[in-house]
Amino acid sequence: MGNRGMEDLIPLVNKLQDAFSSIGQSCHLDLPQIAVVGGQSAGKSSVLENFVGRDFLPRGSGIVTRRPLILQLIFSKTEYAEFLHCKSKKFTDFDEVRQEIEAETDRVTGTNKGISPVPINLRVYSPHVLNLTLIDLPGITKVPVGDQPQDIEYQIKDMILQFISRESSLILAVTPANMDLANSDALKMAKEVDPQGLRTIGVITKLDLMDEGTDARDILENKLLPLRRGYIGVVNRSQKDIEGKKDIRAALAAERKFFLSHPAYRHMADRMGTPHLQKVLNQQLTNHIRDTLPSLRSKLQSQLLSLEKEVEEYKNFRPDDPTRKTKALLQMVQQFGVDFEKRIEGSGDQVDTLELSGGARINRIFHERFPFELVKMEFDEKDLRREISYAIKNIHGIRTGLFTPDMAFEAIVKKQIVKLKEPSLKCVDLVVSELATVIKKCAEKLGSYPRLREETERIVTTYIREREGKTKDQILLLIDIELSYINTNHEDFIGFANCYTEQHLTAGAQQRNTQLNKKRAIPNQGEILVIRRGWLTINNISIMKGGSKEYWFVLTAESLSWYKDEEEKEKKYMLPLDNLKIRDVEKGFMSNKHVFAIFNTEQRNVYKDLRQIELACDSQEDVDSWKASFLRAGVYPEKDQVENEDGAQENTFSMDPQLERQVETIRNLVDSYVGIINKSIRDLMPKTIMHLMINNTKDFIHSELLAYLYSSADQNSLMEESADQAQRRDDMLRMYHALKEALHIIGDISTSTVSTPVPPPVDDAWLQSGSSPTPQRRPTSTVLPPGRPPAVRGPTPGPPLIPAPAGSLSSFVAPPIPSRPGPQNVFAANNDPFSAPPQIPSRPARIPPGIPPGVPSRRPPAAPNRPTIIRPAEPSLLD
Repeated sequence: MGNRGMEDLIPLVNKLQDAFSSIGQSCHLDLPQIAVVGGQSAGKSSVLENFVGRDFLPRGSGIVTRRPLILQLIFSKTEYAEFLHCKSKKFTDFDEVRQEIEAETDRVTGTNKGISPVPINLRVYSPHVLNLTLIDLPGITKVPVGDQPQDIEYQIKDMILQFISRESSLILAVTPANMDLANSDALKMAKEVDPQGLRTIGVITKLDLMDEGTDARDILENKLLPLRRGYIGVVNRSQKDIEGKKDIRAALAAERKFFLSHPAYRHMADRMGTPHLQKVLNQQLTNHIRDTLPSLRSKLQSQLLSLEKEVEEYKNFRPDDPTRKTKALLQMVQQFGVDFEKRIEGSGDQVDTLELSGGARINRIFHERFPFELVKMEFDEKDLRREISYAIKNIHGIRTGLFTPDMAFEAIVKKQIVKLKEPSLKCVDLVVSELATVIKKCAEKLGSYPRLREETERIVTTYIREREGKTKDQILLLIDIELSYINTNHEDFIGFANCYTEQHLTAGAQQRNTQLNKKRAIPNQGEILVIRRGWLTINNISIMKGGSKEYWFVLTAESLSWYKDEEEKEKKYMLPLDNLKIRDVEKGFMSNKHVFAIFNTEQRNVYKDLRQIELACDSQEDVDSWKASFLRAGVYPEKDQVENEDGAQENTFSMDPQLERQVETIRNLVDSYVGIINKSIRDLMPKTIMHLMINNTKDFIHSELLAYLYSSADQNSLMEESADQAQRRDDMLRMYHALKEALHIIGDISTSTVSTPVPPPVDDAWLQSGSSPTPQRRPTSTVLPPGRPPAVRGPTPGPPLIPAPAGSLSSFVAPPIPSRPGPQNVFAANNDPFSAPPQIPSRPARIPPGIPPGVPSRRPPAAPNRPTIIRPAEPSLLD
């Protein structure tokens, strides 16, 4: 027995989920939970069983559901059940499911009516259900029994609120027909979490157990105590039917017969019963699915658009077509050249924001790494002065020289120029390494064709190696050219103008040296040139003073400042660059930071009580880059001055004053000339590398790479696809068609299903006030059968029955019932037994019509608080 209300919706949802599964995604429809709420023995479990179509829940009197049951319905080709607490076991007999629920409930709550908020999780797999979650909750009770706590009412309400507060849950508020609806706790709790009434459906059970002669017609027609989504009446199996194993199918047939045969419900029988409740819930699920479809459609359409461009080239794909292979080869080689040029020259698209790459790294090599390598060349001042003195003495030979020899100057200068070869060749190596990385990055787009990628990388890398040799030869040639002729007439050389005597030369050299030491990278007047910004850690602050801390540093041509953060609003300190030098610091034993230090050559504190500040970076590359930046600001490594001073002190006592003067003169001239050569090499190195290596490589890729590829292998082997690429193409085409199919299915669902509008709001103030009149049960007929007295239960205050006027079909009619505010019906005499009953007046007449004025009404002195309902007997055959 399946859920017939769901049979139309199941195929549509399954088709949609299959379409999503085919593209490797899940269809997040997130169908609503259905929570069944009501008092004890209101028929909640029976409603749930009818909805599932299986008899599997514990039944009985009193509180039977003592733990929440979370029932997950899962569509499957076979029918079985399994519990979360015993996953390994599959239940095919649903009587065993009931026994397991009872046993698991007793295990946690005991056997004496105890309750627990710990849910039981049950999954039912069936071909007759949708993927839904149903929740059977304990009945609302007020008086504790057995082992139940004193606050049992509040515990159960809190437990229920946890489940029905979710916005996507539908609330079935179950109330038995033989209970006062105005006092329904289920409806009041639903109102708390759903004040608009958009997801609350009233369910009236036990209509067959109402007192004889009464009905719930006004309630079910949503006239009395209305709800926005109205009420649905159901007739469940009785305890006797359950014990007698009455089939759910037979129970549904009996329910249908009841509504068709009952005079108060026959006109709305098509809107009553479990099948209609299923149909209403089915429509709610349909509405939810239709509301979800627009977001699913937009998601699929965006995916489809992103695939369109790539799929275009695959639509008419033929793997063995030579024309296609030739075209693809030409396009890929051309794209490889474009990518290489963009990575070197820079481009606005596909910018790497995580690290420097390509041309930016080569630029750093040219203007930071290489200048720093030149400055970092180790000059041993003591050895240099010794070499100068030996050169002067050897040139003079046996004679004592009166003047400083030029040949000593040339010999020392040439020796220093030769030392430029090592940093220059190292610069070429760094550029070659970076070009190899760029080639690998550009070749990643050729990954579809492994042989083509391999050959392209090999050919271009081989060419770069060839150009590397020629570039190094050219650089060595430049240095040899500098060695071939020492141009002492250079305009920047300190011995060139107006320095005819040694005294003038020495003074000029010293003045020039002083100017060089004080020289900074000073921009135009009024500007402050910011050389570098970045995060550095001051590493040598004691723990008592806060320990190491990271600051935002700003290096200018005049000072080093650090701030709290990169907004540069809160300045911590500003350190002038005068008399500052840099020295290396060994990395700490437990530290992964790379450190360098700044100190003052005049032995002054640099920052607070620190003689030097140690600055830490994450990598050695960052340290070198910062050192190069300090070099641009005129802050040089330590050896440039410290060894200068030490060497001068150690050599002064070993030389006579004349020789010392000559050594100092040549030392200053060497510094001046080597500075000129350094400046020239720093300018020519980037130009030489760009011309002989980088630009030549770009030209080679654009003009000759294709010819080299054709000569290295045949086209078929070069354009042989990798297995991964073939799989990727097939997957892409499959996903493309699956996306189109899913969109088509969504269109079918949109056209084959209809959304029902939300019912208009109703006046449900009766739920908010908490008190309302007791609903009057309407009699099934306004006319009593002839000769049969009315059925009266309990004491009946008020006037006696009054004889009907002559000509009426009945001997007796009921007196008017005292009314309360609200729409109520009244029994009145009527000649036409089939006519609709008249509406009750707002205030009943105290003396019924037809009674002589003098007759007393025989009413008791005080009107009773609750009116007595006179219930007529069963309708006669005239009905």
